[in-house]
Amino acid sequence: MFTRRKAGAVGAVAIVAFAATLAGCTGSAPAGEAAPTYDPDEKVTLDFAFWGNDVRAEMYNEAIAAFNEEHPNITVNPTFLSWDEYWEKRQTEAAGKNLPDVFQMDMTYVRQYSENGLLLDLTPYVGDIIATDGYDESVLNIASVNDMIAGMPVSTNAIGMFQNVVLTDQVGVEPFDGGDWEAYDEWLHQAGDAAEAAGLEVWGGADPTSFIQPFELVLRSEGKSVFTEEGELGFTKDDLADFWNRGAELREDGVVTPQQRIQEVAPKGAFDTAQALTEIVWDNFGAPYLANLGEAYPELNLVAPPVTEEGAKDLYKKAGMLISVAANTEHPEAAALFTDFLVNSPEVGAIFGTNRGMPASQTQLEGVELDDTAQQIIDYEASIADRIGDPPPVPIVGYGSVEAKFKALGQELGFGTITVDEAVDQLFAEIDVIVNQ
Repeated sequence: MFTRRKAGAVGAVAIVAFAATLAGCTGSAPAGEAAPTYDPDEKVTLDFAFWGNDVRAEMYNEAIAAFNEEHPNITVNPTFLSWDEYWEKRQTEAAGKNLPDVFQMDMTYVRQYSENGLLLDLTPYVGDIIATDGYDESVLNIASVNDMIAGMPVSTNAIGMFQNVVLTDQVGVEPFDGGDWEAYDEWLHQAGDAAEAAGLEVWGGADPTSFIQPFELVLRSEGKSVFTEEGELGFTKDDLADFWNRGAELREDGVVTPQQRIQEVAPKGAFDTAQALTEIVWDNFGAPYLANLGEAYPELNLVAPPVTEEGAKDLYKKAGMLISVAANTEHPEAAALFTDFLVNSPEVGAIFGTNRGMPASQTQLEGVELDDTAQQIIDYEASIADRIGDPPPVPIVGYGSVEAKFKALGQELGFGTITVDEAVDQLFAEIDVIVNQ
C-alpha cells in the first residue's frame, strides 16, 4: 500500500556498495567533549550541500542571506543535486574524508556515516549552540547512534490513513471509523460489495501487507521492532508468515486493488488514481495526493491507521530530513551555529513553509504560514499523541535493501507468483546477507 515516490530510491546493490566504501573511513570527533567557545569575529567559510531543485535552492539562498545578517563573518557556499546524484557525490567525498561542513542527511544513511566516523557528534553543541527548547525529547533523539547525536531533525512525519471522502460517498459506503486490523479487513469487504453494487471498479484499499511499515506497526504493538538497537533481527519467520497470510486472504477475496492494476497506473498508486478509498502511508503525502487526484477529489480525511492492541505505542515520528555536520569540518562551532539556524529559526520556517516537511522544531514551526493540508497534519498528529512511542532504532546499514526486498516480495505475492513460505525464506535470506556482510 505504500507508494514510494522519492526520486531515485536507492537499490540493494547501491547500498551494499556504499557500505563497503564507507567501511574504511574513520576519524569521528570524540563524544562527550564540551562545545568550544565560538569566536564571532573569526572569518569562516562553510560548504553546505542539499538534495533538491531550483525552488529549494532559492529558498536556501534566502535563508543563508538571513543567516548572514546575524553572522556576517560566516560565508556559506551552497550546492545541490538530485537525490541519486547527491548520494553518489557524498559517497565519493566519504571515501576521501572530504564531506561538506554541513549537509542534509537522510535516516537511511545515519548509521552508515556515523559508525564510520564521518559525522560530528553534536552532543556537546546541543542545548548550547543548538537550541533544543522547540523539540520533543523523542524527536531530538531520532538520530542518536551509540550515544552520539548524528543529526538534527528538520522535519518529521507519522504513519496515518488517508481517506478519499468524495469517492467513498460515490461508492456508497461509510468511511472506516477506526478499530483493529480485523475491523479494517471487514470494512474492506464492505467497501468491495458497495463498489460492485455501484458498478465501480474501486477497492477499499491496496493490500496493507505489501509494505514493511504496517508490519512494523504490528511488531511495535507487541514490543518488537524490525531490527534491535544492536542491529539484530527483531522478529521471527512466524511473525512474518502470519502477517503475509492475512494479506493472502484479502487478495483471494478480491477486496484489495489487484497488483496488475497497480502496475498499470505506476508510478502513481491506486489511491491517487481514485481506485482505492484508503491509503496507509506517511502523513505528509496529502499534498501530492491532492495534486494527482485533481479537482474531482478536493478533500481527503487523515485518520489513524488500524490498531493491533489498544494502548500500544505503535506509532512514532520519523525524521523526514536531518542536518548533519561532517567530522572533518575545520569549523565545528560555526557549523553548529548554522545548523541551529536551519532547524530552529522562525525566519527559515517562513521561507520554506513545509517544503522540507513539517518542521520538527516548534520554534521553527511558529514561522510557518500553514495551509489547510499542513494544518491537517498538525491536527492529526495531535490526535494520535497517545499512540506515539519512542522512535525505532536508527536503521541498520542496508535497511533500504530490506525495505526494497519486502516491497518486491509483496508485489510477487500480489501477482500470485510466489507462496508466503517462499517469500518468508527469501526475505530472511536477504537479511542474512545484509546483516552478515
